[in-house]
Amino acid sequence: MNPPKFSTLGCRLNAYETEAMKELSQQAGLSDAVIVNTCAVTAEAVRKARQEIRKLRRENPDARLIVTGCAAQTEPETFARMDEVDAVIGNTEKMRPETWKGMAADFIGQTEAVQVDDIMSVTETAGHLIDGFGTRSRAYVQVQNGCDHRCTFCIIPYGRGNSRSVPAGVVVDQIKRLVDRGYNEVVLTGVDLTSWGADLPAQPKLGDLVMRILKLVPDLQRLRISSIDSIEVDENLMQAIATEPRLMPHLHLSLQHGDDLILKRMKRRHLRDDAIRFTEEARKLRPDMTFGADIIAGFPTESEDHFENSLKLVNDCDLTWLHVFPYSKREGTPAARIPQQVNGNVIKERAARLRAAGDAKVAKHLSEQVGRYHNILMENPNMGRTEQFTEVTFSQPQIEGQIVRGVITGTSGMQLQAQPCAQVSQR
Repeated sequence: MNPPKFSTLGCRLNAYETEAMKELSQQAGLSDAVIVNTCAVTAEAVRKARQEIRKLRRENPDARLIVTGCAAQTEPETFARMDEVDAVIGNTEKMRPETWKGMAADFIGQTEAVQVDDIMSVTETAGHLIDGFGTRSRAYVQVQNGCDHRCTFCIIPYGRGNSRSVPAGVVVDQIKRLVDRGYNEVVLTGVDLTSWGADLPAQPKLGDLVMRILKLVPDLQRLRISSIDSIEVDENLMQAIATEPRLMPHLHLSLQHGDDLILKRMKRRHLRDDAIRFTEEARKLRPDMTFGADIIAGFPTESEDHFENSLKLVNDCDLTWLHVFPYSKREGTPAARIPQQVNGNVIKERAARLRAAGDAKVAKHLSEQVGRYHNILMENPNMGRTEQFTEVTFSQPQIEGQIVRGVITGTSGMQLQAQPCAQVSQR
């Protein structure tokens, strides 16, 4: 009776949901199984999922192999046809206790091989919450799932469904439990985080949730928010940026491009100047704010001039941490039908130039920190992160989960080096 093995591909939310599935499968008594939680963000992600499934089958010839996640949701037939796969379950089904009870009870006799419902009919987030995921110092809390927007390059709404929010009271109660268990930092996560609240009574905004958490959980030392859509940022979130030191000064922005025409063809809701204006305003309110961003290289019809506008945006918005995505044609999306696809070699070259620009920004940020003092949350005895999420190493071990006041003495690669000054917290 071996416990199930899990393989997680894709985003942080997938990793969060894998933790939920571990608990659900354990409670159901499932054994001798391998579960692959897939990603569908690009065609390459689906290819990697198939590759991972074949590898895991070779390594576990006698186990039952179950495929779930976004790729299983968007194209269940692809995985159902694979000889290596015993069952395919959708993104809604994977969060239901009864799904795992059925798998454990009689896998062959009583359980359908494909359990994938219409995710667009789902109106609530899964009620299963994880009390601690990530490191022992940082926990992630899913407050939202799905997306109501239909960007032309994106398949994710069809894997995650429409936007649904976890009520604020449920979120606050979970964070209180996490703080009671010793977590010093909580990260709010979701598919389209800034749409949180639109489906709840009174339609609260993300800023309302942030302010409520900080007010009702006074012992929470650090609150961090994951990727946001800057055009949807509300007044209360800007107020929190300006006045709440416990809200960390690092925002990851879903920008995708720096050229207005390409943004329109992507069906994004912001323009280049909107992104620049937001970053300038946020930095005025919080001078130590750093920004990350998602940027796609090689979207269909992208000319060299269009691309140059993305490259310039790195400086115009002072983006420190870039996630660069070479455009990958995704069947089922409007962008895949655009005739003027960019040559693959050109896409790779442009992505490399964007990454180089990002690396230069990181180097500049690191050099500017030397001599400064930071509160550093230790992820392990030798490495922690500043408020801006920059990695810091210490020459002598510190206590994992503790916030240490440190002075930056130098840089090494993509990390800062520090000496401890004093302990800020010890929970």
